[in-house]
Amino acid sequence: MDFFQNINAMQVQGDWIICIRQSKPERMTVSVVFKNDNCGDTARKMVPPLVFSDKVAAEIDGSFFADLNSVIPDTAKLFSSMEHYLKQREEAQKHSQMETGKIEQQKKQQVDKLKKYEEALKKVEELEKEGKFKQAWLKVQNPTDFPEHSDDLRKLKSSITEKFAPEIFANKEK
Repeated sequence: MDFFQNINAMQVQGDWIICIRQSKPERMTVSVVFKNDNCGDTARKMVPPLVFSDKVAAEIDGSFFADLNSVIPDTAKLFSSMEHYLKQREEAQKHSQMETGKIEQQKKQQVDKLKKYEEALKKVEELEKEGKFKQAWLKVQNPTDFPEHSDDLRKLKSSITEKFAPEIFANKEK
């Protein structure tokens, strides 16, 4: 096989930087950097190059692709894993923000509901003081809407009913 066919046979996505330096007559140093700028993790920059130092060309020819095949596919998988991790972390963070938003919304709804309950009780109390028992009875919140206060609401309705009940059933003669 030829050089580029060997590179293509690895089936890895990324960029190759190959530097060849003549160090002495008959000797050279070859550095191969495989990188993938699509990976958003800055740790990708810490992956060291594969270096063939001060070797005769025949030595490099004999081990170049065997060494590349043992290192580069793993490096490509590492970049892919880094990118996958970043995407999953981002998704988890979005989900966490959504959950936090839902929790905050539920808390707000509970506070609003409690406020509505307390305002209704104040209005009932005012109407009772004014002797408007029927209107007060109508303003008492439905116990099913406030299950945590259902007993209190039922008792309140009963006590108000007692105050205006005789009037309802009174025999009206004209």
